[in-house]
Amino acid sequence: MAASAAVRSSMVLTLRLSRVMPDCSTCPLLRFQTCMKSASHIPRTGSFDGFRTINRHLQTSIDLHHSEEGSANAEDPGDVVNVVYIDRSGKRIPVKAKVGDNVLYLAHKHGIDLEGACEASLACSTCHVYVSAAHFDRLQEPEEREDDMLDMAPMLQENSRLGCQIILTRELDGIELTLPKVTRNFYVDGHVPKPH
Repeated sequence: MAASAAVRSSMVLTLRLSRVMPDCSTCPLLRFQTCMKSASHIPRTGSFDGFRTINRHLQTSIDLHHSEEGSANAEDPGDVVNVVYIDRSGKRIPVKAKVGDNVLYLAHKHGIDLEGACEASLACSTCHVYVSAAHFDRLQEPEEREDDMLDMAPMLQENSRLGCQIILTRELDGIELTLPKVTRNFYVDGHVPKPH
């Protein structure tokens, strides 16, 4: 399931940097001779002696989650998870999601007002949701850090969880997530989070 939840790809970059070596005879620090020792081993032979080419190889990995890029099995009906968000006014918003989607990012993608000020780094409680009783026990146990953040959430209930920590599985099909009537917003001036 982990293989279907995220696609990992690797990218190698080669950077070619040109480094300019300063002319130490015009440097105001020359009288202190602070940089002369470190630059004394560099031979100077012509008008372009201040340029050197350095090659650096960087390697990085990119995580592509279903909610961001989709998956190769997007047509597989077994990967579809039905989610219902219930907003602060009581309006039910049904959403079709995929196995591996994050509840916070899914809400952003569909224009549902679930803030997530810390962008899922477990540093706030602005993505606080109430999970339907039928699905609450199917979730993984919360980490201690999530429990600490939930302690800051207003109107905490037994079925409270942080949306950023809920990753959808087949067992969560039909889950209902209710947004609390009151939230502690960190964004100001009417800022609305946009999916990246």
